[in-house]
Order: sequence, then C-alpha cells, then structure tokens
Amino acid sequence: MIHGADPTTVRAALDGGGPLPGTRGFAGRLDAEDGAPRLVRDVLGRYPCFTEADDHTTWSFDPRDLTDPAPVPAGHVRTQSGDEQVWTLPDPPATDDDAAAIEAVRAAVAASTAAVDAESLAVAFSGGVDSAILAARLDAPLYVAGFPDSHDVDAARSAAAAMDRDLTVVELTHEDIERAVPELVRATGRANAMDVGIALPLYLVAEQVAADGYDRLAVGQGADELFGGYAKVAKAPDDPRVDAETVRGARREVVTTLPDQLERDVLALRAAGVEPVPPLLDDRVVEAALPLPGTLLVADPKPGADRGDAERKVALRRAAEPWLPETVAGRDKKAVQYGSLVSRELDRLARQAGYKRRMDDHVTKYVRSLVE
Repeated sequence: MIHGADPTTVRAALDGGGPLPGTRGFAGRLDAEDGAPRLVRDVLGRYPCFTEADDHTTWSFDPRDLTDPAPVPAGHVRTQSGDEQVWTLPDPPATDDDAAAIEAVRAAVAASTAAVDAESLAVAFSGGVDSAILAARLDAPLYVAGFPDSHDVDAARSAAAAMDRDLTVVELTHEDIERAVPELVRATGRANAMDVGIALPLYLVAEQVAADGYDRLAVGQGADELFGGYAKVAKAPDDPRVDAETVRGARREVVTTLPDQLERDVLALRAAGVEPVPPLLDDRVVEAALPLPGTLLVADPKPGADRGDAERKVALRRAAEPWLPETVAGRDKKAVQYGSLVSRELDRLARQAGYKRRMDDHVTKYVRSLVE
C-alpha cells in the first residue's frame, strides 16, 4: 500500500526514474519483484512511514500503531536487513537567467495548484505569500488560528480583505492548549516545546476545518525551505545556525530538515481529522526552486542594512505577482508558533503552573506534565 502516488510511478522511480518523479511525495509498502517486503519513502519525506525498531516487517503510517516506532528515512528503502538510500535531492547549478527562473517557478506553482482537487478542501491561511498563493489559486475556504491579538490573525484578516475573500478565524484559548497538547504529543510522539509550539496552531485550525465538514487542508509547507524564507539563510555565512558559506548552501541545508518537520506536521493534521495537501512541495515546484541563484532567494540588502532584513523568497514573490495584490505578495510573516502567539501562551501557562523560566527547558517540562 502506497500513500501519495501510484505504485507504477514509484517502481519507475526505483528503477532509475529519479528522485522527483512528478508527485507530492509518497511512502508505504512496495514489495520487490521477488515478493520480498520493502518500504519506501520519497526523497523529501513528504509522507511519514514507520516500522517497529526491531522488526522491519511490522509497519504503519501511524506510529501509535507500533510499540517502538522507527521512521523510514527519506529517500530510502527499508527491508528486514536494513535501510538503503536510493534517492538524493538533485543539486543543479544556479541558473543565470533570472527572468526564465521566475517564469519556471510561476509555471510550476500554476501547474501544481491546478492539479489540486478542491472538493472538501480548506486552506490554512496566515496572510503571508505562501498561503496567499494557495488562496488565490484554489477555490476553497480560508482558515487561520491564533490568539485574538496575534499577528497571524491580523495579517490573515487584512490579506483576506485585500483579496476579497471570506475568512474563518479560530480564536484560541488557554483551554484549547491544555486540551490539545496531550492529544498532539500522543499523535506525534514529540513533547519538546518547539515542536509542540509549531504543531499546535496547525492541529487546532485543522480541528475546526474537520468540524466544518472538510477532510483536506491545503498548507504552504516547504516554501520557506525551498525559496529562502529564513533569516538564518539570508545571513549565511554569518549566522551560527547554519554551517553553509553561501545563501544557496544554507537553503539546501534547511531543505534537509524537511523530512523531520513534515513527519510532525502530517501526523498532527491527520490526528485532527484532515489530510494535508502541500502544493508548494510538488515535485514540479521543487525542480523549479533548486536552480535558483542566491539573489532570487534573498535580495541584496540596502546599503548599511542588516542582511537578515533583506527581502526573502524573491523568486516566489515575483512569480506570485500576477495572482496577488502587491501588499500581499511583498508581505513578511512570522513563524507560526510566534505569529499565532501559541509559544507566548505556552510559556505563560507553564509559569502559572510553577515551571519558571529559571528552570531548564521549563515549557517542555510543562508539556510533559500535561501528558502525564
């Protein structure tokens, strides 16, 4: 059983068809020609898949089904004898034709979104360029989650108004956090403060989407990694959070973190009752993003300005200009855990429960107390 692609496509990729065979990712069981069981996971890990750590024939898409789940690594085949890497992400040289590169991104995004079936679909909408592209290209209702005074709620409202779209706001409360944290930790197997802070807004918006009768949620995952959306990429090589010496190298470095992030996000959304749909992680978009030069990831900063403040995701913003109002195409966004104020309120609840900031990793200790 394969999630995300038909078995014929995956077999062709295994037979030398390459790591980007025209899907939005895949994972599952695809036995060898001799009938030997084997599990596969695509090169970016867009679908999670697990086995028992000591028994690679017992497997599931949901780690809660297993006693000691071990994820299949991205780009690998897992058999009873171990893991074999069969795909690596392409590393093409930087293109020197900016106009053609932007047009390639535009064409890839247009094709990937056109291929999405909008039936029973909603869009996770933060007001940033990633989710705004999905809102402009998909005929589906928009949802945002955050505390009432949060950046994400304000940004989503103003962007939806600029795009003349209705928006459903899921206003979060402390009670939502206290209820959802144990559910989320059980679903993802993660209790650290960072993972919980990122996944909580996704989980809570997805709960409302499911309650309203939709079973699929379009998300903008991958755009920051592929198109240079992080300050640490913009500031390479001067940011200690990356090892690379160039913007392009730093971009590739953060792309390699996608499998771990996507595992968390997919499991969180499924636990809330929806299946994620990530058009900006379509193979066509990945292929268009990888050759971008550093200047189409991060613009040169103004004289005297900090490089971290330079315009980021340049090619994606230029590609989106025909679809979005200028104010939306050029808008920056905050990371979801901060833009929704979930991290702030998790910290507040932890301190109210006696887990003070002087304690090491006090929010994670609070999260674990909720689970226990």
